[in-house]
Amino acid sequence: MTVSRIGLGTAPLGGLFTPVSDADAEATLEAAWDAGVRYFDTAPHYGLGVAERRLGAFLADRPRDEVVVSTKVGRLLRPGYSPPGTDGYHGAPTDLARRWDFSAEGVRASLTESLERSGLDAFDLVLLHDPDDHGEQALAEAYPALAELRAEGLVRAVGAGMNQTGMLTRLVNEAELDVVLVAGRYSLLDRSAADELLPACEARGVGVLVGGVFNSGLLAAPRAGATFDYAPAPDPLVRRARALAARCAAFGVPLPAAALQFPLRHPAVSGVLLGARNGREITENVAHAATGIPEELWRSLEAGPSEEAEESGSTE
Repeated sequence: MTVSRIGLGTAPLGGLFTPVSDADAEATLEAAWDAGVRYFDTAPHYGLGVAERRLGAFLADRPRDEVVVSTKVGRLLRPGYSPPGTDGYHGAPTDLARRWDFSAEGVRASLTESLERSGLDAFDLVLLHDPDDHGEQALAEAYPALAELRAEGLVRAVGAGMNQTGMLTRLVNEAELDVVLVAGRYSLLDRSAADELLPACEARGVGVLVGGVFNSGLLAAPRAGATFDYAPAPDPLVRRARALAARCAAFGVPLPAAALQFPLRHPAVSGVLLGARNGREITENVAHAATGIPEELWRSLEAGPSEEAEESGSTE
C-alpha cells in the first residue's frame, strides 16, 4: 500500500479546538485533493463521528482506487451526553459519548459503524487508537481481530496510532503490524521516536507515518501561549522553538517548512499527516512542503538549539 508523502488528518474537520462549518470542511478537503493529497486519516473520536461523515461525503464522487483512507478503533460511540467542547472538540453531537473498547467485538463493531457513518465500502488501513491504558487488551484481543480482518481481505493493512513511543515499539515487536502512526514524537522539538521505535520499524519492515509535526502548534507559531501536545507550551520549549525559528530565518526558511520536512528525512518514514481546517492552511502546508532547505541549515537544526539559548531566551 502506497500513501502520498503528505496526508490529511481530519481531526480539525471534526472541530478540534474550534468549530468548522460543513462548507469550510468541504473546501479544505477540496484544496487537499487539488494539491495532490491522496491519503486521508480519520477516526470516530474526531468530533464524535463528524470527521468520518464529512470525509465520506467528500470522497463519495471521487475515484476510490486513487485514495488511501484510514480510520481507527478503540473508542465506540454510544448514546450519552457529551458537553460542548468535550475532549477539545466543538460542534460535535452532544447526544453521543465515547466508550473505550479494545475487545475483538468492539473492533468489529467500530469498523462496521465507521463504514456506516462514512458511507465508504471499505477502509484501507485500520489503526488501534491510543491504547495507552489498554495495552494488554489491545495486544490480546484488538490486534488479533484486526489481523483476522486483514486475512479476510476486509482491510488492506493494520497498525496503531499513538502519541507515545514505548507502547508503539512493543506493538511493533510483538504483533505483525503494517504501519504505525506516531504523533508528536518525531519532530524538531521531540525526537524520541528515533531512539527505539524507528529502528524497530526499519528492522521489521513496518511503515511509519508521522503526525503532530508542529507539536500541536508551537512549531507553526513559536510564541507565548502556543500549544505543545495540546496544552500551553512551557517557557523553555517556547525559547527552544524560537531558537530554531531564528536559525531557519537566517537561511530565509520558515520554521513550519523545516518542521514539516524534518520527519521525511528519516528512511523509515513514509509520510506525514497534517491537519487543516480551511483551504488557506492547505495552501500554506503545500508551500512549506515545497520549500528548498539547504543542508547547512539541516545540520544546524539537527544539532538543536544550544543550552545557552534555551536558558537565556536568546535565539543564538
